[in-house]
Amino acid sequence: MQQQLIIALLGISLLSFTNALDTTSFVTSTSTVPSVDNQDESDKQREPVLPKIYEMRVDTNVSNRFAKSQVTSKVRNLDKHAQEATFSVVIPEQAYISGFTMEIDGKQYEAYIQEKEEAKNTYKNAVASGQSAGHVAVNARDSNRFTVSVNVEPQQKATFYLRYEELLARQNEKYEIVINIHPGQPVKQLDVQVNIEETRPLKFVKAPPLRSGNEVAKNEEKLNPNAEVTLLNKTSAIVKFSPNVEKQKEYASGLGTDQKNGLAGQFIVEYDVERDPQGGEVLVDGGYFVHFFAPSDLPPLPKQVVFVLDTSGSMEGIRVTQLKEAMRSILSELKPEDIFNIVEFGSIVKVWNVEKVAVQYESGTSYWGYPDEEEEPVFKNRTEQPLPPAYPATEENLKKAEKVVQKLKAFGGTDINEGLKTALTLIDKNHLEDKKHQPLIVFLTDGEATVGEVDNDKIIRTITELNGGRTPIFSLSFGDGADRSFLQKISLKNLGFARHIYEAADASLQLEQFYKEISSPLLSNVSFKYVSNVSEVTKTKFPILFHGSELVVAGHTDEFKNFCPDCPDPGFKVPIVEGWGVHGPIQLTPSIHSSVGPLERLWAYLTLKQILQQREAADNKTGPTQEALRIALKYSFVSDVSSLVVVKPNASHAVETEDASTDKRYPIIASGLPLSAGGPSISYAQLGQAQPSPSFAFAPAYSEPALYEESDYDNDRVYSGAGGFIASTTVGPRLVSSTQVPHNATAKIEESSEVDRLKKNLPWIANILNEDGELNLTSGKFILGLNETISDHPVCPKTPLDQPGECTLINSCPQIFDKLTSLQVYEQYFCDLKGFAGVCCPKEEKQTN
Repeated sequence: MQQQLIIALLGISLLSFTNALDTTSFVTSTSTVPSVDNQDESDKQREPVLPKIYEMRVDTNVSNRFAKSQVTSKVRNLDKHAQEATFSVVIPEQAYISGFTMEIDGKQYEAYIQEKEEAKNTYKNAVASGQSAGHVAVNARDSNRFTVSVNVEPQQKATFYLRYEELLARQNEKYEIVINIHPGQPVKQLDVQVNIEETRPLKFVKAPPLRSGNEVAKNEEKLNPNAEVTLLNKTSAIVKFSPNVEKQKEYASGLGTDQKNGLAGQFIVEYDVERDPQGGEVLVDGGYFVHFFAPSDLPPLPKQVVFVLDTSGSMEGIRVTQLKEAMRSILSELKPEDIFNIVEFGSIVKVWNVEKVAVQYESGTSYWGYPDEEEEPVFKNRTEQPLPPAYPATEENLKKAEKVVQKLKAFGGTDINEGLKTALTLIDKNHLEDKKHQPLIVFLTDGEATVGEVDNDKIIRTITELNGGRTPIFSLSFGDGADRSFLQKISLKNLGFARHIYEAADASLQLEQFYKEISSPLLSNVSFKYVSNVSEVTKTKFPILFHGSELVVAGHTDEFKNFCPDCPDPGFKVPIVEGWGVHGPIQLTPSIHSSVGPLERLWAYLTLKQILQQREAADNKTGPTQEALRIALKYSFVSDVSSLVVVKPNASHAVETEDASTDKRYPIIASGLPLSAGGPSISYAQLGQAQPSPSFAFAPAYSEPALYEESDYDNDRVYSGAGGFIASTTVGPRLVSSTQVPHNATAKIEESSEVDRLKKNLPWIANILNEDGELNLTSGKFILGLNETISDHPVCPKTPLDQPGECTLINSCPQIFDKLTSLQVYEQYFCDLKGFAGVCCPKEEKQTN
């Protein structure tokens, strides 16, 4: 079949639950799918000449800690037949794509931003035309992947330009710009340039050794990029990195990759600015302002840390070993004025008496194996014993704590609710006697709740109400089995944040790095007070400020429009920062300066980011979704409420990003029949015509990535995709349904927590649900669609409650689960939602999906 131009961007939204590295990175590579029409036998047997990347460049401009990057890749097809070249960019999880342009045969095609549901509907109307599949394999932690493939005619060139923006997050006393370079081949002209311009003097600018992107940095000297760092003045610098072909091969070897694939790693620029020792600095431009707050001379607060550690059966082996390694290092970071507790939870919640190196308090129910009807549970109950106190971090206690950690054993289920409730009880117990220590909960789990309360929403509600906004909960998801969405939500609702610990050899180092971020709280209950007439201000209250980090507030005020930095009277009242320090309440006053560039997009970025966080934690998402969409469309940001649409005359195609952290699941690049705005698509190969160049097709604009299993290959088969059919390539990977699989799950639908909960309530579903997420009904196959949003709900005549209703997805109508006792009963109330399996649900009681 004549190959088509592909526009494809698959997978998860740009807002994710883990953002530890906040890297800025890109990947550009090629794949080859030669045209086979009109070829003679010698042409078909010979190896095609790969498309050549003859120039690659990334330019990043940083001002006011806000980075704007453009990735440029120029490709030439050296073969005498048309071939497919793939442009794949890995961007930081916290960045928003703001523009994309293709230049082909002298013509430019500019993308625009569209509301996500519109893009989804566009896809649904086109999937029936059929699409083939290919893949690009590139991975990087805490990143999203953008992929576009284009059919390039013989000797023709194609140029890609991708633009994205992010506010750099300060961690461990520095900002990092990380650029992931993976062209898939040595590149004759490879250039990276980072321009930095700040209002405050630069403390340092440096380019440390290259990194692999999937392990904690080793800082090996042989990976020193020898970048050219030029300080233009005390506030500006330029960093250039231009390795020739031989250096690219050397770096590839040092990073453990094949030299013939060129450089495959991350180029990093680190810098920091001199700090205002008191209230930070307020930058002003055209009525917008941004307030950076990272005081440099505050002593740390003493803290109470409660470690809540998952020791369920799934932690057995390397995971619990890595946890023990990390805890030994973390304990050594505790300061003498700190106090701590150790809580472990599996089926049993245990609180350790550190001084005695023994469990003092435990509760729960233990089974010797997996519970069944014939097995007698063993009840563990030492709740009549008082909870142990918080232990001072003395040298003796820390040595005993290490012995406690060595005694941890993995066994049983996962009782998250009781583990966190016990931790909060320990915090409250200590607070009655001691109010000077800042409480923190460090909560680590590798799975989801399987014992006790297993409903995530109920757990979040219980813990949030019990906490009452007093103690930050920092959640760590360990490995692919952890429910990252749940952990993100429980932390957002409880003053903290979540991080993901990737299951790799450096997992213990990742844990240590995370703890360093929160090891030195400087202020609690921080409040920014702007007494002038300000509006549209971002978050102004923060539960805690840690050493090495930074709080950022942005807003708008007409009073700043006529700001005069050299005038004796600035014309407005200076803001105040209040907080609670080691010596009690404190007030700080910032300095005010003109910014080095526009601030409006920085304000829009931060506003959108915080609205999306509110949306993630909210029970009712309508308001935050509408406001986030307004900002995203106005400022052209691709986020989890908006999609990128690539434009060509008579065709517009939606694309999205997917999680780039996985190493065994790759994006499915759709190709096949061209699409037309005026009607159904027709294959040029079917018409016996030569394919015009270019023409477009696109992949599903859904919130989850299409996946494949590397070992499962079929020829010329068609598999059901999201809302239609996706055809495999002549020889290619087998597609696995993408619509039900969370980005942090494996490719098997049975491992989805949503599916498991549905099977628990409707056991008969397990017998008719295939691995592609389809229900095999008498009337045909229909997609289960657990993560879908359906806007059209047709009226249906009769619900199981014997009244009229609306057709909706099964999981969106839990109030009738007890009526759907079998497949036969369900089929009486089944309705078809354009290929999705629906059920007739009472209209006034229906829950919106």
